[in-house]
Amino acid sequence: MKFTRPEADVFIPAGGDPAAALARTTHLCVIAHQDDIEINAYPAVADCYGRTDRFFTGVVVTDGAGSARTGPFAGYTDNQMKLVRVEEQRAAARIGHYNLQLQLAHTSADVKKSGHPGVQADLSAIFSACRPQVVYLHQPLDKHDTHVGVMLRCLESIRALPKARRPARVLGVEGWRGLDWVMDDEKVAMDCGAHPELALQLMQVYASQIAGGKRYDTAALGRRQANATFHNAHATDQFNMVAWALDLTPLVMDETLSVADFALARIERLRADTVSRFAKLG
Repeated sequence: MKFTRPEADVFIPAGGDPAAALARTTHLCVIAHQDDIEINAYPAVADCYGRTDRFFTGVVVTDGAGSARTGPFAGYTDNQMKLVRVEEQRAAARIGHYNLQLQLAHTSADVKKSGHPGVQADLSAIFSACRPQVVYLHQPLDKHDTHVGVMLRCLESIRALPKARRPARVLGVEGWRGLDWVMDDEKVAMDCGAHPELALQLMQVYASQIAGGKRYDTAALGRRQANATFHNAHATDQFNMVAWALDLTPLVMDETLSVADFALARIERLRADTVSRFAKLG
């Protein structure tokens, strides 16, 4: 399995053939940075953990060079930080018993360019070589440009496939913007309550981020618990921990549907709901 960047990393925690591992993937997560899987797409990992009939493959598209850093990592160069983050992602893959972990090592700048040949070639190779039941991407209302760029490049690659080869379900997960504000009938509740010790352990692998000034571990768990509690004001909690996602499948099946229009329609629904509530309550 060859990718366009020489520093791309292919890792199978249990060993074996990478092509075979990719082909048996049932849950595929293609995401921007090391730790995005564990923070934002944990339900994908949990759905496959300890199962012999489900296989989770994680793909990290960028090299992780631009992360914030203080404390023990304050003096690290971008090249040093990239090496640290590759090893952290490998450690998470081992702990989570991932089927396959790919790190493509593209720069954020390249990911944000539509039609970049290297990014396009790598993503096309991945989506062409597997038939996952569900794909997890970033969501289009995220405020991180690299997250949205990765999501757009993934949609471009999926849309280039024949319709019969496109994944049956694609979800856009929370990241640098929560989805609690989206109308309830437009968001997907992903249960994060399974294997709570695993959820924390996976995030704490990323010492370069946590000790480097970003407490993603406590923040992610807090968001999941808040989502569960504040979901419904008139009912008891159905879950202990919830992550929200948008169903992006319509964008996969209809290439004429604008991603921008899809995203703005969610905002318009919130606007209409707010206007209606004020009109009702005077």
